[in-house]
Amino acid sequence: MFQLYIDPSIMSYTIQIVAGAVITLGAVFAVFFRRFKKKAKDKLNIEEKKEVEDDIVELDENENENE
Repeated sequence: MFQLYIDPSIMSYTIQIVAGAVITLGAVFAVFFRRFKKKAKDKLNIEEKKEVEDDIVELDENENENE
């Protein structure tokens, strides 16, 4: 059988290529998932509910009397 020499730098390049491919595929999947989700919501007339809470301001009565 053949014995092949694999240079250590080749493994570094291989790991970088695999990591880049995984990150790219993840980003592409996320973009298409968001587009699909938006189109599905539009088609099904589903509105996104965003709750907005009022700001809570607490005033200490003792601070106002001392001023």
